[in-house]
Amino acid sequence: MLAPAVMISACGLLLLGMNNKYSIVVNRIRLLNEEKRKFFKKAGDTAFNYDEEIRLNSIDTQLSRLSERVGIVRNAVLCYSLAVALFVLTSFFIGAGFLLSFGGIDVFVVTAFTLGMLMVLLGVSFAFLETKKGYDIVQYEIKTHD
Repeated sequence: MLAPAVMISACGLLLLGMNNKYSIVVNRIRLLNEEKRKFFKKAGDTAFNYDEEIRLNSIDTQLSRLSERVGIVRNAVLCYSLAVALFVLTSFFIGAGFLLSFGGIDVFVVTAFTLGMLMVLLGVSFAFLETKKGYDIVQYEIKTHD
């Protein structure tokens, strides 16, 4: 009976962390786009030098990878949010079964809770993938500036 409430709190913490990552990735995308715009504004009609070309290529690659990363974070947030909804639904089913003294609702309780746990597992999988992508992006940036 306590499990759905505990899982709602746990998902709330996971959502808080993912929303923070989402904000950071979106901010990084905006900063890179701003840097790219400044390069083009500064250059005008003149060609870029070698270092500027390398930096612009690095920015383009990072923007592409960050775009993938923000999609993965979005998927994790959606999974965690759906899990919370399923855990709330589980709580409603438990309450309805208790108030109505209806024993047949157990199937709904177990199904909703299990689906919620699967959504948490899927969300954690997306979070794992996002962490790996973030590491890969940092490694790429380090390599291009050596």
